[in-house]
Amino acid sequence: MAHLILVRHGQSEWNLEKRFTGWVDVDLTGQGKLEACKAGEYIKEIKININHFYSSFQLRAINTLKFIQDTLRDKREPVRAWQLNERHYGALTGLNKDEMKEKLGEDKIYAFRRSWDIKPDPLSRNNPYHPLNIEVYKSIPKENIPDTESLKDTYERVMRFYVDEIQEKLKKDENILISAHGNSIRALCKFLFKLDNQKITLLEIPTGNPLLISLDSKQNIKKCSYLDQARAKDLLVF
Repeated sequence: MAHLILVRHGQSEWNLEKRFTGWVDVDLTGQGKLEACKAGEYIKEIKININHFYSSFQLRAINTLKFIQDTLRDKREPVRAWQLNERHYGALTGLNKDEMKEKLGEDKIYAFRRSWDIKPDPLSRNNPYHPLNIEVYKSIPKENIPDTESLKDTYERVMRFYVDEIQEKLKKDENILISAHGNSIRALCKFLFKLDNQKITLLEIPTGNPLLISLDSKQNIKKCSYLDQARAKDLLVF
């Protein structure tokens, strides 16, 4: 049996400020660092040998994984993949969520945040928050950098990477830990839990709480639970 551990990064600076973050490369808050360290402690307690570590290209996920690996005393270099990045929020990037609810209405903002295939207007490529203008993404081919994304778009890039790089390792009973983001983890959960386009809109992913998924050789989920039960969210199917 293989184990897949999914960790949404700890609270980020823009989580705290209630801003649409997407591909902007913000760091963890003090609370976020504590959440990451606590995640490491929970993972250490279950005594699973992790064969491979992955994170997105984004600092909040990279540093969350760093704190986890420090707690595990594991110094192996993780794989960083832009395909695991957060969803790009287009023209909403950098804006305050509460203010945009007042301006556009709660239903429209909910649709932008949780719907399957609705995407915000594209972010201008001249905007300093556009990934083309952020140094960390200079190594990514420009044709792969979005101006905006729906969850469907995010799902497609996440799943291409999962199928190409991760799935076969799990089939060989290798254990994997992924430090990523609310929407890239939602994308993985849609596939793993076989959620339809309606159910995925209801799935919430808590920050810094490891989700342990145990899979058989056919990739069927045998067990699934959050390690910090006090901060667990409803998994909809378990």
